[in-house]
Amino acid sequence: MADGIAAAAAPVAADRVMSPESLERRLLDVAVRAAGERDCGGLDRVPVRGRNPHVVSLVRPEVVDRDARAEAVAADDAGRVDAEAVAAWICERYPADRYPAVLLGSPHGAAVHLAAALGAPWLPTGFLLTTAWPGGADGDWPAALEAGREVARRLLAANPGVTVRQVHDPVQRGRLCGTTLTFHVRWRRVPRAYRDFLAKRLDGGVAIVVRDARTWPVTTVSPGHTFQIGSPVSGWRPGDYSAEHAAFRHTLHQSGCALWTEPEPGVPAQYAELAGEPSFEQHLRRLRPRSVHRVIYRRPGALSGCVADLHRDWFAAAARGGEACAIESDGLLDPWLALSHGIVPYWCESAARPTVAGAEWWLAGSRRFERVRVLPAPPGSTSDAYVGRAQWRALAWFGRREGIVDDLALRHYPHLPLATSHATQALRRWGRRREPPRPRPAEVVGALRRDAEARGLLVL
Repeated sequence: MADGIAAAAAPVAADRVMSPESLERRLLDVAVRAAGERDCGGLDRVPVRGRNPHVVSLVRPEVVDRDARAEAVAADDAGRVDAEAVAAWICERYPADRYPAVLLGSPHGAAVHLAAALGAPWLPTGFLLTTAWPGGADGDWPAALEAGREVARRLLAANPGVTVRQVHDPVQRGRLCGTTLTFHVRWRRVPRAYRDFLAKRLDGGVAIVVRDARTWPVTTVSPGHTFQIGSPVSGWRPGDYSAEHAAFRHTLHQSGCALWTEPEPGVPAQYAELAGEPSFEQHLRRLRPRSVHRVIYRRPGALSGCVADLHRDWFAAAARGGEACAIESDGLLDPWLALSHGIVPYWCESAARPTVAGAEWWLAGSRRFERVRVLPAPPGSTSDAYVGRAQWRALAWFGRREGIVDDLALRHYPHLPLATSHATQALRRWGRRREPPRPRPAEVVGALRRDAEARGLLVL
């Protein structure tokens, strides 16, 4: 009876359901701005771990925990989450009647840059939901799994068209793992609002699905509910999430964690949390059998490098810049400003060591830029998984005449994440407004295909 009453109650507001802390949400906010030919000035929300920077260290963890719980959805309200309403809210944020193309899929900053160049929206194939976890502990993943069972049961009972991937990652989330539970809610099929969008607002254009194909050990908890410890986004391997790994022990110590249960060995691998459901794309292809293209990556840097090179080619062909490069990271990006100011964008998924090393290799293999500006997004915690300030500075050395690491971001690094609008402030003074290039969707798909094999992409 209680579940029936909850299901009949008003759904939780979509802008609360889709966590403001998530990469999906920050990229959506950016993509909406870019589709409307606006920069990200005004996206001033500071992530919870970046707020109150002057609060003393002994009190600060309690303040961060309080803010995280306040922004999360109550676990008892999981049955009032309406995934279809979230899809409708996402579509409503794009105001135009017609678009020439649409990008869908895994959250990746380069995909949003492609959408901006095409004048197209970006639609995620899932969203991240956090629920409050009173009395939790960041190192106690077995308790997190047990607490997540009931949340996932309520979510799935109210939303049979989704799956739920619960993730417990002390490297990326630190203390927040003991304050909130994290669920990646992924549509099995194209939701109704997306179907309407494709049918009524896609002006004969193509749909490009961008998909993360990384895998990770995943435990099946119940039908539709799976659980993973850690994430490939950290740059670590699954076996590194062990107390036998010195760097992981140090990470746990930094977050005040005194308890860790070793994960069971031999857990089979599945697609990781950002991949989305394969059945989503299969349904999309049935809806639009002749106009769906697929871009798959196992290294996020492969897509970042390809899209950066496309921008440089477009700028050169139009004689509109291309000799300045911005190394963006996490939520510090501004696709419209980069496009309209002739700045080549390379996006780093995180501050993870392999991710930043990938940006360094790309710069080393590229024709040298006159100017390089680096925006190191502070991850919010201390871990040996992340690069130090010196490696961010090394990226700036590739600028022939000028190499700058953003000073404010570096001062906040690694503990205090910044608002997205900081990228706009940093880049707005770094170039002049130009008429942006507008490649056609067919040109973009063709260019992706030509470079796919050399870059480690699969384009179908």
